[in-house]
Amino acid sequence: MSYLAIAVRFLGDRYHGRTDNGHEPEWPPSPLRFYQAVLAGAAPRWHDLGLRERELPALEWLQSLEPPRIIGPRVQRGRPVLKYVRENLSDVDPEKRDAKVCRPTLFRGTPRVTYYWWIGAGDVERAQLIVGCARHCRALGWGIDMAVADGAVVECAPELTEEEEWIPMPSVAAGVPLRVPQPSSGFGQLGTLGELMKRFVDSLERIAEDGRNPVAPLSAFRTVGYRRSTDPPARSVAAFSLLDVEARRFRAFSTPRCALSVAGMMRWAVAGAATRSGWSESRIAQFVLGHGESNSEGGHVAVGGRRFAYLPLPSIEGRGEGKARVVGGVRRVLLSALDNDCEKEVAWARRALSGQELVDEGTKQAVVLLSLIPENDRVVQCYTRAAAQWATVTPVVLPGYDDPRHYRRRLASEIGATEQRDLLGRLEGRIDGLLRKAIVQAGFSRVLAEHAELDWRKGGFWPGTDLADRYGVPDHLNRFPRLHVKVQWRDAQGQPVQIPGPICFGGGRFYGLGLFAAV
Repeated sequence: MSYLAIAVRFLGDRYHGRTDNGHEPEWPPSPLRFYQAVLAGAAPRWHDLGLRERELPALEWLQSLEPPRIIGPRVQRGRPVLKYVRENLSDVDPEKRDAKVCRPTLFRGTPRVTYYWWIGAGDVERAQLIVGCARHCRALGWGIDMAVADGAVVECAPELTEEEEWIPMPSVAAGVPLRVPQPSSGFGQLGTLGELMKRFVDSLERIAEDGRNPVAPLSAFRTVGYRRSTDPPARSVAAFSLLDVEARRFRAFSTPRCALSVAGMMRWAVAGAATRSGWSESRIAQFVLGHGESNSEGGHVAVGGRRFAYLPLPSIEGRGEGKARVVGGVRRVLLSALDNDCEKEVAWARRALSGQELVDEGTKQAVVLLSLIPENDRVVQCYTRAAAQWATVTPVVLPGYDDPRHYRRRLASEIGATEQRDLLGRLEGRIDGLLRKAIVQAGFSRVLAEHAELDWRKGGFWPGTDLADRYGVPDHLNRFPRLHVKVQWRDAQGQPVQIPGPICFGGGRFYGLGLFAAV
């Protein structure tokens, strides 16, 4: 995998760019803003027609690429400053001035922003032309945000030290909205490059004998949501209490023995409500039941995170003289989706499920009544509030075998101390790698997965939890190891990161296995 990497270094200690609405400070500088800066720097050289004919196709290619990753320094908001600027559109009073509030973004590290586009093996020549264009960049942001740029084709993105990484998301609502260039369509609609060049021509004719011809604002772009690599995915939740069928009191279930049954009853209750609401069979199969599709080769295609997760919540309550927090039985259930942009489906479940009955699969009798509860419920907050340290209330099922080479069998034999330490280290490394793999599979970024501090064991970290092997799991996961896990979230600089819940990873995470509570 290769990347086109363009680094822009600011010559000052602040940045003045604003968002599309012109009011809020923009950070990081959008890919569209960078594209405009590169074009503005490259175009004055195009009196050389040969250079123009080479670089224009490269710029058209750049606007067709997927949104880039962005790596930049940590920043903070500066103080607002009131400035008076002459009103350009005033023909009546040329001395009229408008009051404008300027609030710059201050750099807290090296004033450099780097953009990374993934490119194919046949794109290297065009990428080198873009590097040549970028070297003529003069500013990024306002005119006073002077900057220089350079670039190269690299094989991998660098390790983060003091910088932050911003990654594009599938949904605008999932992060900070940033504008990105877009290619021309097949229906005569200009792309970003074509419209920018047209606007330049229009600007030369903006003053006419019969008055002013204002240039239309740029419209050939699209908006993409960006979030930091250490930011957790946004997850909506719907919380319900489990009452007896007469709605008189809580109905409690044993966490090790019955939590999986509660998740199953909840799953079928949602399927029934979705059928009554007119959901299509394919949507119910995917989003509610989590059934994947078969590809042309007869293999199974996984659904991914866009599906409901049914999370039975063991109560966490103070007991004894010291009021130690102890994990008890399941009296609540949380419905969520372990992916972005599922607010609409969760909101539907919140409306549709309150007052629904959960039916026991064996007896076919109603055993529980669901009652909607607020998200600020004391127990629910144990699973949804932001915290840097979390520990499991149900064990994580590892996404693979922790001992494929049978190290434990060799440890049971008579071996030397050096070989014993070596085998134990390999086992630890294997488990560590599987847990970090499970974190990524659950939708968290690789930065969080790589820098998290992990601890694991068979016994629980919470009082009241049972041994990991005593918890019920689906039959297809029975052969995989189970462990209680404690995680301390950290960023690339080793600083604690507050991550909101629900946090659930490993095999069976859509049924409440590998569920964490905030410590």
